[in-house]
Amino acid sequence: MKIQLSDHFSYDRLLRFTLPSIAMMIFTSIYGVVDGFFVSNLAGKTPFAAVNLIMPVLMILSTVGFMFGTGGTAIVSMTFGAGHKEQANRYFSLFTYIALALGVVFDILGILLIRPIASLLGAKGELLENCCVYARIILMALPFNVLQLLFQSFFVAAEKPQLGLAVTVSSGVTNMVLDAVLVTLLPQPYKLAGAAVATAMSQVVGGAIPLFYFARKNSSILRLGRTTYDGSAVLKACLNGSSEFMSNISMSMVSMLYNLQLLHYAGEDGVAAYGVMMYVSMIFAAAFIGYSIGTAPVVGYHYGAGDHGELKSLLRKSLVLVGVFSVCMTAAAELSAVWLAKIFVGYDQGLMELTVSGFRIFALSFLFMGTAIFGSGFFTALNDGLTSALISFLRTLVFQAAAVLLLPLLWGIHGVWASIVVAEAMAVLLTISFLILKKGRYHY
Repeated sequence: MKIQLSDHFSYDRLLRFTLPSIAMMIFTSIYGVVDGFFVSNLAGKTPFAAVNLIMPVLMILSTVGFMFGTGGTAIVSMTFGAGHKEQANRYFSLFTYIALALGVVFDILGILLIRPIASLLGAKGELLENCCVYARIILMALPFNVLQLLFQSFFVAAEKPQLGLAVTVSSGVTNMVLDAVLVTLLPQPYKLAGAAVATAMSQVVGGAIPLFYFARKNSSILRLGRTTYDGSAVLKACLNGSSEFMSNISMSMVSMLYNLQLLHYAGEDGVAAYGVMMYVSMIFAAAFIGYSIGTAPVVGYHYGAGDHGELKSLLRKSLVLVGVFSVCMTAAAELSAVWLAKIFVGYDQGLMELTVSGFRIFALSFLFMGTAIFGSGFFTALNDGLTSALISFLRTLVFQAAAVLLLPLLWGIHGVWASIVVAEAMAVLLTISFLILKKGRYHY
């Protein structure tokens, strides 16, 4: 039986509706992890460090798709909830075209500026050359990556989360297969380039398929068509999605700061160890992000329809589910620390020991991150972009930057690993405070 945005959501229905979005985001993260696995084990430690050093820059350039996806979905869902279907589709078309145009602009700028950017991040010699090779190939597919991030949210708003999952799986399989072929078979100097080609081609698949789907007559409630420029709608979408935009940019900037600290305290080994932790963190965070993406159109619809009882029920059930997920994920991470380190860096005993010791501290952050991620997404869905952005800004930039600058002065390399735990714990307190303060305004 098809689940619609207007339905009443029990725990079972909520999980069934959000599961495709959760799986979609986890699978996206997993195929990025596979990329890292092949690079680390077949290309070597320096190319692996290069990927982790330059990846935050690539994420910043593509995150505009996530901003218009989440921010635009909130507007489109609320417009549908208010009964204005044609206007909702005009908004959908407008946000898609603008995101694609920005992707092309950022693509050109990225290719031109990637070498000086990599140099500013501390890359030198072979590490610098590897950063440039990997980034320039990935950037060729940037407009498609922007679209892929955009449509991950809009598939849910279109009541087609299963189709979104199918597209993501297709993209991921493309990446994995090409990784296995290119990185394995190409000569050593070209293995890193092969991994980049695999990732770029997967992004083309992930962006092009939904573009063609929505551009044609389809069975969803959304379709691309003619639209007119609406500056106020674009601005509102940017404000709504500014939390996700800020979150991605902040995480990328903080990752650069982490890498600089790790280069100082542990050299390239520290950057490589942090890369392993970030791959695992991406998967766990992806589950929370996927849940937030899955619930956002439902929250936006019922808010637009004025159904405050259902809004309250969604919030209560979501906090319970996120809490259960958080405990389970933390336990799983602690139990699998050695195994995970061995998969990526088992070829280097010293690097493996550094990774395991750091990961046991780092993994405690999974207890806290889900609440802040959901809270930020919840306010985005309510079209309260300012509150959402403030949670994301403080969580991903201010708290983490302050922690990673100060804690290593007290505890050295252990302070770097503990920084994210402290920052996420502070973000939970902030999120709970906002949920309490805003209760009267939104009646949840």
